[in-house]
Amino acid sequence: MGGPSRNGRARGRGRWSATALAAVLLAVPAVAACGSDRTGPPVINLYYGPEQNLQKVIDNCNQQAGGRYTIVYNTLPREADGQREQMVRRLAAGDRSMDVLGLDVTWTAEFAEAGWIREWTGAYREEAERGVLPGPLESARWRDKLYAATKNTNVQLLWYRSDLVDRPPATWAEMIEQARQLRDQGRPYQVLMTGAQYEGLVVQYNTLVNSVGGHILSEDGSQAVMDQGAVRALEVLSQFANSGVTSPGLSNQREDTVRLAFQAGDSAAFQINWPFVYPATKEGNPAVFENMRWARIPAVDPGTPSRATIGGYNLAVSSFSEHPDLAFEAALCLRNAENQKFSAINDGVPPTIESVYDEPEMAEAYPMKDTIREALQDSSVRPITPAYQNVSTVLSTVLSPPSAIDPPATAQRLREELQDAIESKGVLP
Repeated sequence: MGGPSRNGRARGRGRWSATALAAVLLAVPAVAACGSDRTGPPVINLYYGPEQNLQKVIDNCNQQAGGRYTIVYNTLPREADGQREQMVRRLAAGDRSMDVLGLDVTWTAEFAEAGWIREWTGAYREEAERGVLPGPLESARWRDKLYAATKNTNVQLLWYRSDLVDRPPATWAEMIEQARQLRDQGRPYQVLMTGAQYEGLVVQYNTLVNSVGGHILSEDGSQAVMDQGAVRALEVLSQFANSGVTSPGLSNQREDTVRLAFQAGDSAAFQINWPFVYPATKEGNPAVFENMRWARIPAVDPGTPSRATIGGYNLAVSSFSEHPDLAFEAALCLRNAENQKFSAINDGVPPTIESVYDEPEMAEAYPMKDTIREALQDSSVRPITPAYQNVSTVLSTVLSPPSAIDPPATAQRLREELQDAIESKGVLP
């Protein structure tokens, strides 16, 4: 979305403060000279999923490094599960060639608890936390310590057709009512969302839980809670699934099937999805795109804002890196404000540093940027626990299909199965 751009304001925000940079560089020379017999500057191996223009960011950071190190991009599998499995196996074996790791926001606790990633302290932590939005920053922490620097974030929005809907619904009940009215008029009416048995369904449920102030797990991630708020979220999800305004394929829908169904233009008035749908619909069906608008996900209760679940990736430093100080420096460069803006505009990954949203170039690439930033201010994270992979598997299994949810019984089943998941000693699911 849009082209690369630079200006003095972005460049200034993207660089470290003089104090932080000076403190970091004091530690670099001693580390840069050790840990390898190879000639030339140390190699800092970055392990990250496919991102089309990430190499340009790496090239910029290598130039800024001035020959003190070279970042090498090791591309992980496209799917998150494949990324995690490859890194877990290598880290469990103490692989010393791994330096900077691209972590899904749900992996921080697992990798930290296992001792695979280093804590960020001192000047590194100060720079990593500077100007970062609260939700993304929370995803990089475990037990009140920082274990990663936020690279990019993401948040779902409600997308609707302005030729069918005069104003976006403020609540789920209002959205269902608007959809029913459209259905009765014989017009496209469906509300589309990810309801298949996978992480997309977990995201939808987690948003509802946090929007009503509920808890799936305890704050320290050690106990399955499923309090009254979590039960209420089950009620909302069940009511929606049985409202008569969803797609018949709700229990099979993932992000791209939702996007394609909305984009087709003949059945849906609403979709809950990530911002990638905006450029995709522009290219796929200009007629639908012309009337495509956005708003925050509806609230459950009037006057209480929704708390959308964030996505995104963070950068961590491997505990086995032979050049940890250089790895911290490289990670900070890869996700500084200037590079976050470049990646946002060119790869469609929303920034975690709030000031980037004020950059003029962001307006063309992200006309919905103010709505994204507003949603991020009230956002929520998925349950933070080292056993998140098991927790996610249980949630997606028990919640599927959403139309079969029996709130009290489903809640009790989740309490029992989530506790078993938390207490599992296995690393891989």
